[in-house]
Amino acid sequence: MEVLLHEDLAALSDLDEQSLLESLSQRFRQDRIYTYIGDILVAINPFKYLPLYEKEVSESYKYHEKTKLPPHIFAVADRAYQSMLGRLATGPRNQCIVISGESGAGKTESTKLLLRQIMELCRANSQLEQQILQVNPLLEAFGNAQTVMNDNSSRFGKYIQLRFHNSSVKGAKINEYLLEKSRVVHQDEGERNFHIFYCMLAGISPEDKDMYGLLNPTQYRYLNGRYGSEDIVRKWGEKYSEVCNAMDMVGFEEQEKVDMMTILAGILSLGNIMFEPTETDALRVTDKSMGWLKATAGQFGVQEEELLRSLTCTLSVMRGEAIRRLHNQQQAEDARDSIAKVAYGRVFGWIVSKVNELLAPNVDFDVELSEIGILDIFGFENFAVNRFEQLCINLANEQLQYFFNHHIFLMEQNEYKEEGIEWESISFKDNKPILDLFLTKPIGILSLLDEQSAFPQASDRDFVDKLNSKFKSSPHYEVVRSHSPLFTVVHYAGKVQYNGLGFLEKNRDTIPASIRSLFINSVTPLLSLLFLMQKADDNFNSTRKQSVGAQFKHSLAVLMEKMFVASPHFVRCIKPNGRKLPDQVDNKIVMDQLRYNGLLETIRIRRDGFSWRPSFKEFAQRCTFVHLMKCTLCGWCLFFSCMSILNTTEIHGWKCGSSRMFFKYWHQEELARLLERLGKAALVIQKDYRSLRCRRKYLSLLVEVHRQRQAQRERAEREAREEKRREQELEEEMRRRLDMEQENKRPFSPPVPLPRKKKPQPQPRSTLPTATLPTATHLAPVPRPRSKQFEATPFDNLEVHIELAELVGQVGGEERARERSKKRKNTIRWFKETQARKVVHNGAFPCWFHGMITRRQAEDLMKDKPVGCFLIRVGQSREGYTLTYKGANRSRHFMIEMQSNGKYVILGEDKAHPSLPDLVQHHSQVGIKPFNELLSTPCGQTCDQNTDYEDLKGLDLLATANHRSPKSGEEGESTPDPVHLELQRLFLPPGQGPSLESQRPPVLRRISDRRHRAVAGGGEDETDHKSRSFPRLYPSIRLAMREIQQVRGNDKEREE
Repeated sequence: MEVLLHEDLAALSDLDEQSLLESLSQRFRQDRIYTYIGDILVAINPFKYLPLYEKEVSESYKYHEKTKLPPHIFAVADRAYQSMLGRLATGPRNQCIVISGESGAGKTESTKLLLRQIMELCRANSQLEQQILQVNPLLEAFGNAQTVMNDNSSRFGKYIQLRFHNSSVKGAKINEYLLEKSRVVHQDEGERNFHIFYCMLAGISPEDKDMYGLLNPTQYRYLNGRYGSEDIVRKWGEKYSEVCNAMDMVGFEEQEKVDMMTILAGILSLGNIMFEPTETDALRVTDKSMGWLKATAGQFGVQEEELLRSLTCTLSVMRGEAIRRLHNQQQAEDARDSIAKVAYGRVFGWIVSKVNELLAPNVDFDVELSEIGILDIFGFENFAVNRFEQLCINLANEQLQYFFNHHIFLMEQNEYKEEGIEWESISFKDNKPILDLFLTKPIGILSLLDEQSAFPQASDRDFVDKLNSKFKSSPHYEVVRSHSPLFTVVHYAGKVQYNGLGFLEKNRDTIPASIRSLFINSVTPLLSLLFLMQKADDNFNSTRKQSVGAQFKHSLAVLMEKMFVASPHFVRCIKPNGRKLPDQVDNKIVMDQLRYNGLLETIRIRRDGFSWRPSFKEFAQRCTFVHLMKCTLCGWCLFFSCMSILNTTEIHGWKCGSSRMFFKYWHQEELARLLERLGKAALVIQKDYRSLRCRRKYLSLLVEVHRQRQAQRERAEREAREEKRREQELEEEMRRRLDMEQENKRPFSPPVPLPRKKKPQPQPRSTLPTATLPTATHLAPVPRPRSKQFEATPFDNLEVHIELAELVGQVGGEERARERSKKRKNTIRWFKETQARKVVHNGAFPCWFHGMITRRQAEDLMKDKPVGCFLIRVGQSREGYTLTYKGANRSRHFMIEMQSNGKYVILGEDKAHPSLPDLVQHHSQVGIKPFNELLSTPCGQTCDQNTDYEDLKGLDLLATANHRSPKSGEEGESTPDPVHLELQRLFLPPGQGPSLESQRPPVLRRISDRRHRAVAGGGEDETDHKSRSFPRLYPSIRLAMREIQQVRGNDKEREE
C-alpha cells in the first residue's frame, strides 16, 4: 500500500518496471488517473465519467501550489499559464503543451480540458474565451470519426496557438495537419465516416432535409448503409445542435452554413452515382443513379451535363488540339471518389481558415503577444491494414517522440557534460535513425515516394520494390515476401506492416483540370471559393504543386521549429485496455506503452537530473531582490550574486556549473513561493507607504480647505459689518434731513442712498473703446466667481466630479457631455436602422423591452418586483443591449453582445440566439451563469401614457392610429397598447416605410417578406416565424429527390 502514497513517481524508492506498473494500476483502480513524473503528467483514460472537472475543482487549481493538491490536468494548464506570465521563477516566455499517446488514450479530451482551464485563468469579461472554446466541438465534428481503437478518434492533427497580451487572451490560431480524406469514401469494418455526416442526418428537421436533398441514411453508399440505434441517433442530434451553435458563436454567416451543409449533402449523393458500360466505349450513368446525378448537380450548383462529362472522360490540350480520353468504369469511380475527397478536404480547410480569420488578434502590429501552444495530434496506429495515412500519422509520432527525447534526455545530458556536472549517463531509445529512414534526402522513404509519384507510369509495386532494394539492410526496415506491395517499418512503438496500394495516387492528390473549372464556375459561392483558394503554408513557395508527403514533411518541420523555441510541458496519455472498458487494466498493453514511451528512463532522469537550468544572468535578474542587492553584468559578479541569493534560502540539492545553475524540478516551485512571499511583503510595504503619503496629502488639502473656508467666513463677516454700518449711516442721514426740513418747513424729498461698496467687477472683453463701454448695454453682466469652498477635491466621488465639471464649467466637461450625446444618438440610429424590426414580436414590441433607459432607472423599476423579474434595455454608449435581472439581494446587469453574424449572446454564455425573443425564451428554461438564474417575470412599462423610451417622449399618439391593423377595431379583439403603437409608428415595417429597409445592411435583413407583411398587419405568420436561407438550386434538388423516391418506390413494387 506504500506505493499508493506516491503522487510523484520520481519519488519511488524501488525503481523498476514492475513497481512502476503496480503504482499506476493501483492508482487507476482508485480513480486516481493522474500521476506526476517530476514535471511530466501521466494520464490514464478512465473510459467513464469522473467528478474531477467540476467548477469547484477548477477554482481550486487556480494559482495553486503543486504539493498541496493531487496531480491534475488543470495543474499543467496553470503551470503553463503562470510560466508564460513569468511568475514561476522564470522570465516570461512562450509555452507549448505536448499531448502524446496512442489512439484512444484520451488526447482529445485532455486538449479540451486544458483549453477550458486556460480560458478560466485568463477570463477578462469578453466573449472571445467562449468563441475559442467553441472551436473544439466544431473541428471535432468535421475531423473526428469512429475507428476500431477509438470512438472519437482525431483523423487530423492540430496545433492551437493561444495569443495573450499581459494576462488576457487576444486571439487564437489553428494549424491543421493531414486530414484523412480517404475516410469520406471508404471505411474498414467496424469504422465510420466523419461525425458530421451522422450528426447532420440525425439533427436536421424533415423540412431542412427536403431543402438540402437528404434521404434515409441507409441509402448512402459512403455511409456503408449503416446508421445506429435510437440512443446513438439522439446523441448525434444533440451533437448537431452543438455544432450549429458553435458556428453561430464563432461567427459563421447563415448562408455560409447552408452552403456548407448543401455541399456535404452533395458529397453523400455523389457516392451513389454508379456507372455501366454501353455498346460504345463511353460510360453512362445507370437508370437508378440518374436521380442522384441530378441531385448532386443541384447540390453542387453545377450543370448536370458538365458534371457527367467530368466523371466519364478527361479533356487535355496538346499542341492547341483538345483531346478527350474516355474513362473506363474503374477510372470513373476513382474520379467520383476523388471529387468527394477533394470537396470535403476543401470544406474542412475553409472552416479552419474561417476560424483563424474570426479569432485573429485585434491588436496593433507593434503589440508583442505571448503564446501558449497546445498540440493534439493523431496517436500511434497499427491496424490490420495500414495505408498511406497511417504511415504519415506514425511519422508524426516518431517526430514527437524525438522532440521528447531531445528535451528530456539528449539536451539535458549534453549540458551536464558541457558545464562539468558529475553525471552518470542514462541510456534511452533514440529514434533518430527511424526519422532518418523517412526524411533523409534523397533516399528517404518520402523522397523515394515523391520520385516515383513524378512518373505517370509508375505503380505502387514499383515503389515498394525500390524501398526493398534501398533499405533491406536497415535494422528498422523489413522486407515482406508477398504478392501484395507490403513492407514493414520498425517504429519506436513496435513493428507496423504497411500496404503500399494507393500510396502514389494519395501522394499526388491531383485534381483534373475539368473538375477544377467545373467547381470554380459553380453558382454556389462557397464551392467556387473553395477551388479558387490557394493553400500557402509558412515559408513554403514553389512553382510546382507539392506532393502530400512533401507538404506534411514541411508542416512537421515548421511545427517542430515553433515548439523548440518554447518551453515544453508534457502530458503522456495511456490507454488501459484495448476494449474501451472502464475499470479494466491490461498489464501487457500498459507495459508496452510504458516501454516505448521511455517512462522508466524518464523517471530516472527526473529523479536524479536537473530539469531547470537557468544561466547565471537569468537567475540573478529574476531572483535579485531575494538578497536585496543590485545585479551586475560581469561573470564573477553574477556568480557571486547567485551564490549570495541561494545562501539566503533553505534550498538544497542544487549544483553550479561554469555558466548555469542546475536545479531539481521542485526547486522552481520553492523559489516561486519565496518570490511570491517577498512580493506580497513588498506590496504591503508599498501599500502602507502610499497610504501614508496620500494621508499626508489629504491632511494638507484638508487644512487648506479649512483655511479657505475660515477666510471666506471672515470675509463674509466683514462684509456684513460694513453693510450694517452703511445702513446705520443712511438712517442717521435720513433723520438729520427730516429734522432740517421740519425746521425749514420744506416739502419732504427722500434722500438719495449712497452707492453700495463693491469689489471691482471684471471688465468684459470687447473691442469697443473704454469710453464707449457704458453705452454698450447689450453686453451681459459678468457673474461673480464661485467660492472656492465649492471646488471639487481629488477625494470626492467620480460622478460628483463629472457633474461639477459640467455645472461649474471646468475644462473638458462640455466635451464629455457632447461625446456622450453623440454616442447616444449613434446608438439610437443603430437601433432604428438595424434592430427595430428584429425586436418586434407578434407585430409589436415585447413588454420587457424598455428602450434606452439608464442603469439607475432600470434598478428603480425593479425595486418592488419579485425575484426573477427582468427587462432588456438598449446600451447608452455602445451598440448592444443590457439585460437587467432582479436577484435575491440586488439587481444584476448582463451585457448582451451582437455577433458579427447577427446572433445575440449574453456575455460569458455559450449559446447564440437568432433574436432577443429567442434569447428570453431560452433563458426562461436555462439559467444564466454563474448563478443559474431563470427569467420568469417580464417587467412592463411604468404606465401607458409616459413610456420608458426616452427618445419617444412627446410623440403624437394620435398619429399612430393611422397604422393600426384593419382588424384592430373589430369586435372581440383588444386594442393595442399605446406604447406599442408609438413604436409601430416609429419603426414602420417594409411596405409602409421602405426607406428603413434600404438603409439596413444586407447581412442584417433577417426578417422575411411574409413576416414583414404579417407585422404590418398587426400579426405574424407562424409558418414562417424565422427567415430562411436556401441552396442556390433548391428547385432542382427537390425535383431530383422526387425522382429518386419514385425510382425506389418502383423497385419496391417490383420486389413485392
